[in-house]
Amino acid sequence: MGNSINIIKHSGDIVPFNVDKLRDSLRRAQASEDIIQQIVTQIESVIYDGITTKKIYQMAFKMLKGKSRVSASKYKLKKALMELGPSGFPFEKLVGKLLAHEGYVTKVGVIVKGNCVQHEVDVIAQKDNTHYMIECKYHSDQGRVCNVKIPLYIHSRFLDVEKQWVQLKGHEAKLHKGGVYTNTRLTTDAIQYGKCVGLLLTSWDYPRGNGLKDRIDKSGLHPLTALTTLTKVEKTKLLDEGIVLCKELHENPGLLEKIGIPKARHKKILEDSEELCTTH
Repeated sequence: MGNSINIIKHSGDIVPFNVDKLRDSLRRAQASEDIIQQIVTQIESVIYDGITTKKIYQMAFKMLKGKSRVSASKYKLKKALMELGPSGFPFEKLVGKLLAHEGYVTKVGVIVKGNCVQHEVDVIAQKDNTHYMIECKYHSDQGRVCNVKIPLYIHSRFLDVEKQWVQLKGHEAKLHKGGVYTNTRLTTDAIQYGKCVGLLLTSWDYPRGNGLKDRIDKSGLHPLTALTTLTKVEKTKLLDEGIVLCKELHENPGLLEKIGIPKARHKKILEDSEELCTTH
């Protein structure tokens, strides 16, 4: 039956409904095979030609939330990143934490003197002999992608900063690189140009198998916006307190009381946070 049903993607493209893709996304969220089968059967019985991927996602998420809150949190990772906004600063912090977890020494939101002008650099990361200057491009709407203009302008900024960096004491032998991190997608041109000039490129699903979604899952550094046990207002209050990850929430349980969450709900929230930090 899957072949006769067409669905509409976020981009507006029309593609045939693929039940394996739905299964895979539920597996990635570590839902049990039993739950996956129940959800697939239910969705197959209600989908119709011309349904949007967004609608299918919403139905699957709702069913999953009723069966396993933590799997539902993992399933909504892409949306959770979109909910970090609107400023983009929490996303920069998340990128900084991710790189720190991977062994880099990081600084977030640094003013750097270039050869021509000053630049505000989102994340500076250093490991061994490599020194990265990373720009974070955050979108709160999935339809917005990073086109070739982004790596073009980031590369020219990087070249301006690099002229200064190479003059720093001890930097002569260091490898300097620019980078772009985005929570949505990079266009083919953006990837082609970025690779050609040697930029470090990372998007939701690029590089394949090592994009943001894979690295967040691997490291257990889930954004607190993924929690299904918190309201939107509560999430905003926690982000305003400067914390971005479930892990940080788990390490600072006192914040729940500080932002006015009733004691009775703390246990559930902290249990989910802890389970999301656990790497598999």
